[in-house]
Amino acid sequence: MTAHIHIHRDGDVALIRLENPPVNGLGFELRQGLDEALHAAEADTSVRAVVIYGGGKMFCGGADIRQFNTPKAGAEPTLRSLATRLAASTKPVVAAIHGMALGGGLELALACHYRVATKVSQLGLPEVKLGLLPGGGGTQRLPRLVGAVQALRMIVTGEPVGAEAGLTCGLLDAVVDGELLAQATAFARDKAGAALPLVSRMVARNDGAATLFDDERVRLRQAKPGFTAPQECINCVEQAMVLDFEAGLDYERERFGVLVQGPESKALRHLFFAEREAAKLDDLPAGTQPRPIHHVGVIGAGTMGVGIAMSLANAGLRVTLLEMRQAALDRGLGMIRDNYAATAAKGKLSAAELERRVGLIQGTLSYDALSDVDLVIEAVFEEMSVKHEVFERLDRVCKPGAILATNTSRLDIDQIAAVVSRPQDVIGLHFFSPANMMRLLEVVRGAKSAPDVIMTAMRLGQQIKKLPVLVGNCDGFVGNRMVLPQAIEAEFLLEEGATPEQVDAALKDCGMAMGRFAVADLAGLDIGWTIRKRMAETRKPGTRSSRILERVCALGRFGQKTGAGFYRYEAGSRTPLPDPVVHGLIDECSLAAGIPRREISDAEIVERNVYALVNEGARLLAEGIARRASDIDLIYVNGYGFPPFRGGPMFYADTVGLDKVYARIREFHQEHGDQWEPAPLLAQLAASGGRFQDLGDSQASTQ
Repeated sequence: MTAHIHIHRDGDVALIRLENPPVNGLGFELRQGLDEALHAAEADTSVRAVVIYGGGKMFCGGADIRQFNTPKAGAEPTLRSLATRLAASTKPVVAAIHGMALGGGLELALACHYRVATKVSQLGLPEVKLGLLPGGGGTQRLPRLVGAVQALRMIVTGEPVGAEAGLTCGLLDAVVDGELLAQATAFARDKAGAALPLVSRMVARNDGAATLFDDERVRLRQAKPGFTAPQECINCVEQAMVLDFEAGLDYERERFGVLVQGPESKALRHLFFAEREAAKLDDLPAGTQPRPIHHVGVIGAGTMGVGIAMSLANAGLRVTLLEMRQAALDRGLGMIRDNYAATAAKGKLSAAELERRVGLIQGTLSYDALSDVDLVIEAVFEEMSVKHEVFERLDRVCKPGAILATNTSRLDIDQIAAVVSRPQDVIGLHFFSPANMMRLLEVVRGAKSAPDVIMTAMRLGQQIKKLPVLVGNCDGFVGNRMVLPQAIEAEFLLEEGATPEQVDAALKDCGMAMGRFAVADLAGLDIGWTIRKRMAETRKPGTRSSRILERVCALGRFGQKTGAGFYRYEAGSRTPLPDPVVHGLIDECSLAAGIPRREISDAEIVERNVYALVNEGARLLAEGIARRASDIDLIYVNGYGFPPFRGGPMFYADTVGLDKVYARIREFHQEHGDQWEPAPLLAQLAASGGRFQDLGDSQASTQ
């Protein structure tokens, strides 16, 4: 028996506990131990029934993802073998579920004869979120228990169901109050000697429309273009309707094997582990503790300030929202109530919870109301002089130990901190718009940010259900610094012969959530124009530049908010429409710059956009602004619409091969000029056969 399994007895019932913290993952050692325990229980004539339960906080969180694509993943006993042994037991086997039964954990429970759970349990098959499908019989057993409609809902979305819903649909046999193990034991003892239900002998039922599976495929192609795993999940459930059980298992295992070796799953698993790495703060002094945060001030009741305030209130934090004018404050508070009301109208928020969250946000016109906040976040106009004025006032008003945070998207954190008497308390919290919906949070540490301030900011991000990524201080930090060369390169493509719609279509076909120019119109072209003018002062003489953005903005076309930008927009619509005015303007810019227009392939558009990100990302790693390549990938997938199934720009470059990426960038350097000078770190890795994902936290910045 392995250390991951503990067996004890309650009379004639054998109790098998899974012990593999923190989630009782079904790694090889646990599978091996469970197989031995089941064999022993079957052979022991004094045992009349078996209960399997989880130690710690849950039943089982599924497979050990770290063992995928390793020999242990396929070593016997596999999950399929275990499930076969469970189903073949002559003694009733009951899964006693508390906390969560996810992925392989639920598949293990599905193979048991009965499932008993606590009221607060969650049950799900989330494999699709890692680019996989349930590979331990889930796609064949679940539709036999609950029907095709419910099985598709659980398997294709990967979202869990609660215990009561599980009981209603037939997934569970009982839901209990009180002590789970005692009641599950009694349940198992009661079933001893009775005929055992075998899922494998049930007939999978299509309880939906005749076109259920085809309709679901069409829906998913529209909702998740580029993703393979959801389509394969549909195929497997459909096969459960027509194949016998063993043939269905064979089909499921074959498709799982294709997915687990494919690029989509490897990319999504990369992002899964990247999130866990991003949370690590190994470079902070041992013993660092976060500061307590209960009351937060937010300055600015515009779109960003409102979203930040809602994010904080959603986590139960008390918020004081400051504005300078009553009309602006009233408008912001009205936006908050309207946003919550829209969520409630969709059935995702109760009326009582709506009022509770609204009640946590109090408006004020006075800085004095911020005197007792633990943290204040300013979300005012992106101008250094304005930031200085705000921070000077906060320095006078806020209590000692209060954290002073700026939501700036690219201004120098150290310059902002220079005007206060406590620069150690200053940090950047760069939320992405709309802040109440976007998950990414860049936590920007300044040169003097205290370790406990950094830790507090990261913990706060997790508390408000964001994805906090710690970055260093430079113009634009990680995300916006990388996006600038990409945006400029996209405009160069226009000068050379492309159109905005061609560039955007090529990027969307690659999997981007939006095209480069549609994004610019959404964000507001005046913002990019202001940044570009400021950056022009530091541009090296002779460096290529484009006047297209300047010419578009000079016409008062600032994007969706003015009804026209790179595209035109009809009243009340956000759909970008090609505009001959812009096409003519682009032709004029090409002529003025002496650039002959040519046919440009979609492949070149994608390469020049993505490799511009990769090259700048390599510089950020070398400078230590980004701690690891996977942090960059998280930022671009969660903040800039990079396709998750490609793993982020740095992972994508590793997939292509850094030698090939470097060779292409050298060609662009020769053809297009200094903006394509290869990053030294990229050159080094390409020469050595290295990969970005293999760099340690400190290796990149010492290359």
